[in-house]
Amino acid sequence: MQTAILSLLTRTPLHVGAGASVGVVDLPVQRERHTQIPIIPGSSLKGVLRDLWNGDKETQRRLFGNEPGAGSGLVAGHLLVGEARTLAFPVRAARGSFAWLTCPLAVRRYRRDRGLPALDLPKVSEDQVFAGRAVTVGDSVVLEDYRFKAQPLPESLKDLLHGVMPGEPLVDQGAERLVFVSDGMFSYFCATACEVQQRIRIDDETKVVAQGALFNQENVPSETLLYAVLAQRNEEDVLKVVEKKLSEVGKVLQIGADETVGLGFCSVHLQAAAAETKEGE
Repeated sequence: MQTAILSLLTRTPLHVGAGASVGVVDLPVQRERHTQIPIIPGSSLKGVLRDLWNGDKETQRRLFGNEPGAGSGLVAGHLLVGEARTLAFPVRAARGSFAWLTCPLAVRRYRRDRGLPALDLPKVSEDQVFAGRAVTVGDSVVLEDYRFKAQPLPESLKDLLHGVMPGEPLVDQGAERLVFVSDGMFSYFCATACEVQQRIRIDDETKVVAQGALFNQENVPSETLLYAVLAQRNEEDVLKVVEKKLSEVGKVLQIGADETVGLGFCSVHLQAAAAETKEGE
């Protein structure tokens, strides 16, 4: 089975909701249950890609299958879309404006999904990080309200973001602000450092908040770097068709809610994975 990696860089905050919540945040984002790391479900990403072929029903059916009630029975499409996982998560830094956090779990998943050999990653404790020069102050890095002991980023990680998003200056220079933290700290910052936006609607007659129109919404911040695995079966040109269409739309997709207020705009790049898998593996 031939696979490719779809890289996504959020240009604006992104909200793919998990529904209503009884917690402090009314509308949280989708996360992995066991790690609390933000994701974009494959079903959401598939719907966005499917919408690109709204005027071409034949290609849409071939790639994504028939919808229920289409009249010719249910047929599976030839394009397989996985969930988008977080590779690098942006947080405030005392130097360099912001840092891109990653961790052993995220790096190992990414290398596995791309079909690349595993890296010999350094061991990192909860109070220690390996960081690029742009965010390092002396022998320390300050992330949000926390100070960590910092060591220089090892050579094995300096090329981690190379080729992930060609043409994006921030990603091309990503090693300068990359910070390698423990899995636990990565999950913590992913769970606590998303932005929370207050939403409100004023009643035109009373000039106060309309009934039920005051709520807060969690968003994945801009400059979050994610990736998803795309695969094709039975046909050799499916991924090429997707790549051509992404080029036609300027390699920008809007994903999730609130398109009309500017949320969810992402730069995208499709690249072949380093290895192919056999059907059923």
